[in-house]
Amino acid sequence: MSNVYKMTELVGTSTKGFAEAVQEAVERASKTVRHMGWFEVVDQRGLVKDGKVAEFQATIKVGFKLEE
Repeated sequence: MSNVYKMTELVGTSTKGFAEAVQEAVERASKTVRHMGWFEVVDQRGLVKDGKVAEFQATIKVGFKLEE
């Protein structure tokens, strides 16, 4: 029997850094998405406020196995 996987795109945010933004996206998705197996960072950007970095944003693709 073969497995089938699905990918979905998420954007995580953090005031601390890109790694934390990725972690936020994965942790939040894990509350409703089962069987996550991997992620891929596809974009990084941030928010500038008053001449300073105010927020880090990471767009990721998450892959998960579909249930039978």
